[in-house]
Amino acid sequence: MIAWSWLTTAVCCCVLAIPLRADLASIKTERNLEKRADKALKNAQEAFKHARDAYLEKGDLAQTVAFLDEIKESVQLAYDSLKETGKDPSRSPKHFKRAEIRTRELLKRLADFREQMSALDRDSIDRISESIQKIHDDLLAGIMSGKKD
Repeated sequence: MIAWSWLTTAVCCCVLAIPLRADLASIKTERNLEKRADKALKNAQEAFKHARDAYLEKGDLAQTVAFLDEIKESVQLAYDSLKETGKDPSRSPKHFKRAEIRTRELLKRLADFREQMSALDRDSIDRISESIQKIHDDLLAGIMSGKKD
């Protein structure tokens, strides 16, 4: 009985130790480009939570920057995946609009997080925000541009 409870405890500890964020390499293996974009944006949201926790709770700037880079890579992967679909965002806006909304929310969260950071540490988040802002603007422009026949 004691061995069973020890084993259960060990399994629970291992499960809790698994990182919450998905691995970008496994996301890249998704064949459905729209699902890949969705998973990449979810990964960006998780990476943001980890970046905020690393900075505010642990004070670890190096880990924060690593998570911020993962956010940038995730958003870029989502954008590239949507472009690879070959779909016109103004005619099939569903997934493009979802990505636009999520990047807008992410930009707001990054701006709030930036205000919580030391002025000396803000350069790293500014670079990421500029990159995501450009992708957001491109998504919005694609959705709003209507090609007339």
